[in-house]
Amino acid sequence: MMAVKKYIQLVFCFAVIGFVACNKPKQRVVTVYETSAGGHSLTQVQTVASKEYEIKLTVDTTVEYQTITGIGGSFTEATAQVLSALSDDKRQEVLNAYFGSEGAQYSLTRTHMGSCDFSLTNYSYAAIAGDKHLDHFSIKEDLNDLIPLILDAQNSSETGFKIIASPWTAPPWMKDNNSYVGGKLRDEYQESYAQLFVKYLDAYKKKGIDIWGLTVVNEPHGNGNNWESMHFSPDEMTSFVRDVLGPTLEKSGWNHIKILGYDQNRAGLDEWTQSMYANQENAKYFSGTAIHWYESTFKVFEKSLQRAHVKAPDKYLIQTEACVDSEVPHWRDDAWYWKKEATDWGWDWAPEDQKEWHPKYSPVHRYARDIIGCLNNWVDGWVDWNMVLNKQGGPNWFKNWCVAPVIVDTEAGEVYYTPLYNIMVHFSKFIRPGAKRIHWEHQDSDLLVTAVRNPDTSLAVVVFNPSQTSKVFQLKVAGVEQVIRISKNALQTIVIKTNQRYES
Repeated sequence: MMAVKKYIQLVFCFAVIGFVACNKPKQRVVTVYETSAGGHSLTQVQTVASKEYEIKLTVDTTVEYQTITGIGGSFTEATAQVLSALSDDKRQEVLNAYFGSEGAQYSLTRTHMGSCDFSLTNYSYAAIAGDKHLDHFSIKEDLNDLIPLILDAQNSSETGFKIIASPWTAPPWMKDNNSYVGGKLRDEYQESYAQLFVKYLDAYKKKGIDIWGLTVVNEPHGNGNNWESMHFSPDEMTSFVRDVLGPTLEKSGWNHIKILGYDQNRAGLDEWTQSMYANQENAKYFSGTAIHWYESTFKVFEKSLQRAHVKAPDKYLIQTEACVDSEVPHWRDDAWYWKKEATDWGWDWAPEDQKEWHPKYSPVHRYARDIIGCLNNWVDGWVDWNMVLNKQGGPNWFKNWCVAPVIVDTEAGEVYYTPLYNIMVHFSKFIRPGAKRIHWEHQDSDLLVTAVRNPDTSLAVVVFNPSQTSKVFQLKVAGVEQVIRISKNALQTIVIKTNQRYES
């Protein structure tokens, strides 16, 4: 009898302990990662024990804005070719760095349909002139490089990623100038061009690759007749999507594919959204708008982004391309990427009335400032251009050299993760698809901030300090009041998670 009584008492005690443990207030764990010009590289840094601070940063989780679609980079033939020069182990290392659970965990990507400037040559999936029904359609050009790269990235990712596909041009024979560069789509080939998308979606699906979204064409204003391009006016693209592409995808069973209009610089956003969303009929098949950052080296075009959101609050607004262009990459020179006047886009050649939009800039600053500025102004996805390039900034058939976050010495088989890679990780790894951007406030004129609540309930607050002075601020969010120091010339991601493990 005594044994039974002691057993009952023991069970009761464990029940009480369990009840107390389960009803303890939830604790918040704050982790801070920093990348800085001073040498931090996604380094976990300690919070400040002192109660003294200069700035108060308050985050309000009850005020929500847009839902995040994803953050990532682009699959190009150039990237595929460069990675193929590495050993199998090194190639997988780079794939893990971008897509693995310990890496950047890219969630939104882009690729080109047919050739682009970052291809080895000009090519088309419909190379036979006059093949109106696309009987000779073939993705053979992608079978040895681009498709294996995407499939290996899929195998490297535990969480998966979305893919946006963009043609740079229709096949030359469909255009009024019969060229890869410039020109417009002939009216008699609109159906053929729409069918090109269907054939592409079918072919990639058969290879195990699901495409999430499409843009009608990359940069419909053209690019100065340099590399692959095809011109559309806003009204021309709107009518093509409304009357041809949208219905064609719908009839072919691809109506779930997201069609993104425009796909060029933000300065033209107002004109394009005015046409795309003029009425319900025009807007029906558009899932959203795609934009680029090349109009200026510092302007975010906040007002244009805000107006685009107001005009179509239920549509996507995705940054589909950005890079440090017209520049040969600097090899193993981290300081250059932080340098205040490292590079420019157009300062040397822009017309006098546009030079003010193209001051020289720090590549790191431009990336951090632009991603934060976009997120804070209703952009829900941000996609970098090439993930990997060689030391020349290619290969690129037009010799349009650019910088990528990861650079490879193809002769030595060496990989350089530039500071731009770290900047991308600060956003892509900690701001997940389905996250809600949330409200924040502070009074410091230097700090740039954005914040989200992720689907797993974790909070991510990204703070950029481009100044030459370190800052100390108090972060107040979700019951947390934590003092944090950010180095000068640095980017931080602060992750706040609920700790539900308790000692009895």
